[in-house]
Amino acid sequence: MPASNQQTDIGATLGVPAAYLPADAGHEPDAPNRSAQDEHGKKRNLSYPPAPAPLPFGVPDNHTHLDFRDGSVHVSVAQALDAANAVGVPGVIQVGCDVESSEFAVRAASEDSRVLAAVAIHPNDAARLGATGDLDAAIARIEELAAHGRVRAIGETGLDYFRTKEPGRPAQEHSFREHIRIAREHSKALQIHDRDAHLDVVRVLRDESLPERVVFHCFSGDAQLAEICNENGWYLSFSGTVTFKNSHDLRAALLVARPELVLVETDAPFLTPHPYRGRPNASYLIPQTVRFMAEATGSDLEEYCRALAANTRRVYGDF
Repeated sequence: MPASNQQTDIGATLGVPAAYLPADAGHEPDAPNRSAQDEHGKKRNLSYPPAPAPLPFGVPDNHTHLDFRDGSVHVSVAQALDAANAVGVPGVIQVGCDVESSEFAVRAASEDSRVLAAVAIHPNDAARLGATGDLDAAIARIEELAAHGRVRAIGETGLDYFRTKEPGRPAQEHSFREHIRIAREHSKALQIHDRDAHLDVVRVLRDESLPERVVFHCFSGDAQLAEICNENGWYLSFSGTVTFKNSHDLRAALLVARPELVLVETDAPFLTPHPYRGRPNASYLIPQTVRFMAEATGSDLEEYCRALAANTRRVYGDF
């Protein structure tokens, strides 16, 4: 039996998209790669979860990293999108974290109509570049990329007080404010990375003249922050973390959030939804999180999918 057919048959047996099986595994040498160990140093299960049942209406993944490899599996952009399409995920927002990944996002969006791009310097990279004197040049390149028609968001940008300590925080805030300016001047959505920095993120947003659409990527706040988002018309994008057993604050925030401001994402290959936490994530697993969110809010699944899709279109436009 030809290897390609054999791989497809194995995928059907295991319920895993064939592209995510390691039969012809390999890495692109320059591709970023997620660690094979978890935060406690334990070896992770690097097999991809089974594909969920398709959604009744297509819902895009509004934040993913297709350039980021996990384990030993090399999946092309087209393969990843095909697997997502098969379960009702019609498109993705490919998100940049530095100049290289932002350039990748623009290329991917230019080559495949199922991809839109977001470009930015991640706050942790902003701190690193600030220390070397290279931050402003990197931001200038992001502004060049922002002019591209397939770029629909500036992100992920914001503040991260988990990995960046006090000396690097002024550079983070400078970068955040510059990204806000770029989003406003180029009429792009703003995708925010906010980790352990809720108060200062809100402070900066209230200081600045903002673009029309602001998204809290991988929303990590509680009901109080959700209310602030409601008051300001800021979008809340929920990832697989909302399904985790200990995520009580996130579920409370989901229940408080105005339905027209709710989005869904994977942040793949990270934040794989329950019960596959810690394993590799991919856009084809969006239905796992969507079903959880619909059930948690007492919503009809198809109606919920249609609302999420409409929200995503308002933020990023058509693919």
